[in-house]
Amino acid sequence: MMSFNGYDWHSFLPDPRIGLRAVLLPLLLLIASSTLSENAQPWLTLPPTPSLPQSEQQGYIDSNHSRIWYSEFGEGEPIVLLHGGFANADYFGNLIRTLATRYRVIAIDSRGQGRSDLGSEALTYALMETDIIHVMDHLSVQKAAVIGWSDGAILGLKLAIDHPNRLTRVFAFAANTRPNAIKDTSKSTVFNEFLKRTQQEYKYLSPTPQSFPALRNAITRMWRTQPDITQAQLMSIQTPVWIVDGQYDEAVQRQNQVLMAQTIPAATLVIIPDTSHFAFLQNPPLFDCYVLAFLAEKLPVTCTPKTQASATEAPQ
Repeated sequence: MMSFNGYDWHSFLPDPRIGLRAVLLPLLLLIASSTLSENAQPWLTLPPTPSLPQSEQQGYIDSNHSRIWYSEFGEGEPIVLLHGGFANADYFGNLIRTLATRYRVIAIDSRGQGRSDLGSEALTYALMETDIIHVMDHLSVQKAAVIGWSDGAILGLKLAIDHPNRLTRVFAFAANTRPNAIKDTSKSTVFNEFLKRTQQEYKYLSPTPQSFPALRNAITRMWRTQPDITQAQLMSIQTPVWIVDGQYDEAVQRQNQVLMAQTIPAATLVIIPDTSHFAFLQNPPLFDCYVLAFLAEKLPVTCTPKTQASATEAPQ
């Protein structure tokens, strides 16, 4: 059953028409207690984008009339990292440093973003799914864990639906299943700063730096009607999934995430305290601690806002 550790449980419940019992019984909600002072508000900040560490190898593959960039770090069980819309793999730089000492980490720049080409086809999640499978095939990775953020988390869920034999588990941070589960971010200082930053990053990462308007139009067009993940599709997922979000996510409605975690068999809902849509930047040790717990299948999670995640020790 869910433990709310003193939080207002009303904020985590879906539509009242969905029975409370239906939410409580199948769902494990993990919220670490916050120990930061009231004056410390990391969720209102956007720390710098980290750099990527030195990679084992990097390159491009051809996929559906596009060139998709990937980079590999470390050795061990394969983990695929999928970033959010408009961003790039660099946003996972801190996490990669933590994971690469024990795992084989594969970071991918999604189609049209970062170092990857947009191509000529209409941008869809299905098309980006295919790109990921092509990268895995190219690297002879039969199965991998997926850690996704926002659009990357959506891709993780869709891969679990469409290609379950290629995944071991999914860490879906800040996902949504439908367009109307997104909040109005137009007045969010943090989110607007993120959009400005990604436009500047695009100019020096992209092989076609003049094409940002085309990317913006492609993503905006996709977001009008996608994702469109149905309840039946969520119920079909057999891959272990953590539905994860920051306590103060400015972009995604919590109600939709609770519904996801309630519907996916054996899903776990985790709320990372004192963070937002950008938890991996706002508190990297804490975010990494949750990821390590996920990969080690450790429940309950003992991460707190002052946890110092270690690359050599998983949380106990």
